[in-house]
Amino acid sequence: MNIKLPFHQYHWSRLEKGSTVVVELSTGANVRLMDSSNFSAYKSGRNHRYFGGLAAETPFRIVVPSTGSWYLTVDLWGLRAQNVRFSVSVLPPALPAARSAQRAPLSGIRHEAPPALAPDDDGRTWDVFISHAGEDKAAVALPLADALRERGLEVWIDVTELRIGDSLRRRIDHGLAHSTFGVVVFSKSFFAKGWPQYELDGIVDLSVSGKQRMLPIWHEVSKDEVQRHSPSLADKIARSTAMSTIAEIADEIAEVVNETKVTAL
Repeated sequence: MNIKLPFHQYHWSRLEKGSTVVVELSTGANVRLMDSSNFSAYKSGRNHRYFGGLAAETPFRIVVPSTGSWYLTVDLWGLRAQNVRFSVSVLPPALPAARSAQRAPLSGIRHEAPPALAPDDDGRTWDVFISHAGEDKAAVALPLADALRERGLEVWIDVTELRIGDSLRRRIDHGLAHSTFGVVVFSKSFFAKGWPQYELDGIVDLSVSGKQRMLPIWHEVSKDEVQRHSPSLADKIARSTAMSTIAEIADEIAEVVNETKVTAL
């Protein structure tokens, strides 16, 4: 969305202590997190206290200091810019702990041997199948595919595997059947689209039967949003693009894949 002076506001009736408010911005802006009394003072132009400040980099993160009602404002006071595009999301308290030195491995499978895959008719198998919505292709799926290939992995992604005249359903089934891991980019667009849901059903079925492993990535969604669609998906250890770079996610996926290859020897 675009805003102009004086400001734009968000209000949460309840945010948990330790949650992280993540603001994506097209340009520098003043970002403030305030309780109700300080928000009233802010609106009136009076002295007020806040968390945050000038956001010179994006994403800009503010950790919620206590559980309660909170207001977030974005303004351009004192800055040259006349408007800014931005989006706001909230990460739950438990998610940042996943980045600690003792964080759990993706999906808890680091020491499980992958199933033996039968090559297709051309003798091919893939380490990773990337399931995603088209809206997330440029921002996540393609950069991740490139990063994984740079780390020596074989990657199935639609833009390189689908050809004109192919049966989409058959090609997806083929890719899933010959891939060891299913990387799923969960987002608002993913949950709204039919084909990503079809791919997810296949990955879940293969995971339950022990023929594949799921590696979830959250893109611009919170744990609560994922949980509304599926509690079982929200319970699975994931990485978030708001907390990790594509390169960091690719490093960990490559580590999981390579360690399971060693375990299988």
